[in-house]
Amino acid sequence: MNIEMIRAAAARIQGHAVRTPLVRSGFLDQIAGRRVWVKPECLQQTGSFKFRGAYSALSALEPAVRARGVIAFSSGNHAQGVALAARMHDTSAVIVMPSDAPQLKIDNTRAYGADVVLYDRETESRDEIGAQLSEERGLTLVKPFDEPQVIAGQGTCGLEIAEDAKAYGIKNADVIVCCGGGGLTSGIALALEADAPNLRVRPAEPAGFDDVARSLTAGEIKSNPAKSGSICDAILTERPGDMTWPILKRLCGPALVISDAEALDAMGQAFLNLKLVAEPGGAAALAAALYRADQIEGDDVIVTISGGNVDPSMFSRALERL
Repeated sequence: MNIEMIRAAAARIQGHAVRTPLVRSGFLDQIAGRRVWVKPECLQQTGSFKFRGAYSALSALEPAVRARGVIAFSSGNHAQGVALAARMHDTSAVIVMPSDAPQLKIDNTRAYGADVVLYDRETESRDEIGAQLSEERGLTLVKPFDEPQVIAGQGTCGLEIAEDAKAYGIKNADVIVCCGGGGLTSGIALALEADAPNLRVRPAEPAGFDDVARSLTAGEIKSNPAKSGSICDAILTERPGDMTWPILKRLCGPALVISDAEALDAMGQAFLNLKLVAEPGGAAALAAALYRADQIEGDDVIVTISGGNVDPSMFSRALERL
């Protein structure tokens, strides 16, 4: 992985992915005690940053390989990104999804034209199912985060953050990123290392699923004992990726851990003050900026809202807390 791959991915996705801005609200600044700059990837194609990596990966495949179809496993956002990217490249996609994924994400993935295969994340392995289907059908596996071209695509988000931070005169700041397996976090970290080295990436995770936080503290990969149990489904992974972990270890500052209740509160604040719809996992970084202010330094903080694919019932739970 290197910055040249990220720049090449940026060239491939230009005109296909949305170039999301940095936005602010004075009310959020008051809560956080500093300027909060929000990168709203909930406005991205398919409602999350995952489209960047999916399009990057599919566009990098040899045409003959791509024509045979692709397969991916995801709780929903990577699923939708791959499904749409496959449709845009006129090829097929099989998506392996946990049966407890939000119904909206399952329905949207099918609506983009993918063949959805459901599994029980407590008793079955998505990796094994994906590998078997890939072999049986001759499909190319597009991993959700441990894949160079996926990381490169997610890194394009970091290139945009660096460019906008410079335009707004932000010279030193923590960049808090909603973190599951680390594809977005590591991609942004690599981009900022090259284009904005004074901006430091910090992962944000839900309590009980803070494998990256504990791994960074220990200096080695730590796994989560549970596979489910948080509303932040978009960022629940067992452990950091083998490919993402060395990047996280080298470039990230201490991680920030938030509760499910704080994720809901951040969703409400994003809607109230920015008119943005965030899903629980996509609001983790904003929750960290708002409710872990004592663990952040400086006058500015940049956060990702990594996705907005939330069921109406879950969104109502957030609004009821306002």
